[in-house]
Amino acid sequence: MKKRGNYLAIVVLSVFLGLILSIQFKTIAKSVGEGILPTQRAQQLALELKKAQSDRDAQANRIEELESKIEQYEKGGVENNLYAENLYKDTMKYRILAGYVDLEGPGIILEINDPPVDVQYGEGYSIVDELDLILQVISVLNAADAEAISINDQRYTSFTEVVRAGNHIVINGVPVSSPIIIKAIGNPDTLESALAIKRGIVWQLRNYDYIVHLTQDKNISIPKYRKVKEFIYSSPVEETVN
Repeated sequence: MKKRGNYLAIVVLSVFLGLILSIQFKTIAKSVGEGILPTQRAQQLALELKKAQSDRDAQANRIEELESKIEQYEKGGVENNLYAENLYKDTMKYRILAGYVDLEGPGIILEINDPPVDVQYGEGYSIVDELDLILQVISVLNAADAEAISINDQRYTSFTEVVRAGNHIVINGVPVSSPIIIKAIGNPDTLESALAIKRGIVWQLRNYDYIVHLTQDKNISIPKYRKVKEFIYSSPVEETVN
C-alpha cells in the first residue's frame, strides 16, 4: 500500500509538472509570436516604403526630364516668331499663376515653433492644431500681394488643401508637422509689415506662446505644385458676339 501511495504521488506530481511545462511553452510561444511577427511585418513595411519612395523619386526625375524637354520645344518654337513668343509668355504667366512653375526671388520666411511643454502638467499644444492661424497667415500674405507662397515646401495654390490628420496636417496630400515654415515671394518690406503689424497675426501667434521667427530673404525658392488638376464637371463659357 505504501508503494502504491508513493506511485500515485509520483503520477500526480508528474501530471502537475507537465501542466506547468505546457503552460510555460504556450506562454513562450505566444510571446515569441507576438514579438517576431510584428518585427518581421515592420521590416517588410519598411522595405515597401523604401521601394515606394524610390519609385516616387524616379517618377519625379522623369517628370523633370520631360518638363525640361517641353520647355526646350516651347522656346525653340518661338524664335523669330513674335506671335508665338507672346503666346509663350502668356502661357508661362498662367502656369506661374496656377503654381506649375518653380519660382525664386526676394521675400520673407516665417517659422512657427510650438510653445515649450508645460513641465508641471506635462502637456503642450501644437501649431498643427491651429489651422485657422495658418490660413490667416496665408490670407495676410495674399492681401500683401505675395506672388508665390509655400508651407513646408508645399506650394500653396487655389487647389491646396490644408487639413488636420492625427498629430499632423496634410498639405497637397503630404503630411506636415511642426515647425511650420511659410515662405512668400514678393516685396520683403511689404510682406514683413503686413505680418508684423501691431496686433497682427505674428502678435497673435506670440500671444499664444508660439515661438515665431520672421526674416527677410533676398533669394527664396518656392517649388511648383506637383498635383495635376483635372476638370471633369466644369468647362469654359464661350463668349457670344452681340
